[in-house]
Amino acid sequence: MTNIPGTDLDVYPLNLGTNVFGYTADKTASFRIMDLYTEGGGNFLDTADSYSAWAPGNVGGESETIIGEWLKERGNRDNIIVATKVGAHPDFKALDAKTVKAAAEASLKRLQTDRIDLYWAHFDDLNTPVEETIGAFNDLVKEGKVRHIGASNLSGERITESLAVSDREGFARYVALQPHYNLMEREGYESQYAPIAAKENLAVFPYFSLAKGFLTGKYRGRDGDGGGSARAAGASAYYTERGQRVLAVLDELAERHNVPVASVALAWLRARPQVLAPIASARTPEQVPPLLQSVTLNLSSDEVAKLTEASS
Repeated sequence: MTNIPGTDLDVYPLNLGTNVFGYTADKTASFRIMDLYTEGGGNFLDTADSYSAWAPGNVGGESETIIGEWLKERGNRDNIIVATKVGAHPDFKALDAKTVKAAAEASLKRLQTDRIDLYWAHFDDLNTPVEETIGAFNDLVKEGKVRHIGASNLSGERITESLAVSDREGFARYVALQPHYNLMEREGYESQYAPIAAKENLAVFPYFSLAKGFLTGKYRGRDGDGGGSARAAGASAYYTERGQRVLAVLDELAERHNVPVASVALAWLRARPQVLAPIASARTPEQVPPLLQSVTLNLSSDEVAKLTEASS
């Protein structure tokens, strides 16, 4: 386990993404995925109140509902770090105080719990001053409904403003960032967010850690020869000269360490400064082992540098 600085939260170095629960993974598969993850030592679930409102017939909250049912059935709430988000649910698409508090109550009900361990501002709300958002988060923390807070898709400027408000007012402070970051998507995070994370000692939990599946090595070719799905099409966009360079090094290191390609890509992320636990999801139980294997894979400094250079 690794500690999130400034908190009492000790998390597994692989954050299980659950955006597929109630979407491409039904309840049975979702339960099995969480069982395998926790049996392997995992304790850190990442969800959002909006997952998965985009799927036909869904309204949002499906992932939280499944997690809540699993926590109740397994009786393991005290052993799990639950992180969820506010700001993108169709009924709670803002970060004003009233919306944040109402969204939190709805999430608590779906999760069947009395507290959210890490509550993320999912997307920014430029119509609401950061003082109001942080104030609402602070109220939730004081009430014991939220333990700690984090920022996901906010600009570096708004994150810095929020931290300044927290310091000035003595409010709860963002302890973590959740950026889009992986071997194929580096510029945005490394130029805008990495300096803030380093200066403020914020834990970093990257999402899309496997670049829409491209870094699993399954999708090779501009036509997305992994099966013709939308996922394959998205992953195939990375199959450029640079992408092929990255895959070549991943293949080499995967063979050297006798692990799946995905494990190497996640291990590279974990070796980056401030990154505590990459977020990765599994649509099927069979996809869980490569995620878990990344946790015990420690790349050498030369291997990290080789991947860093190939992805530059």
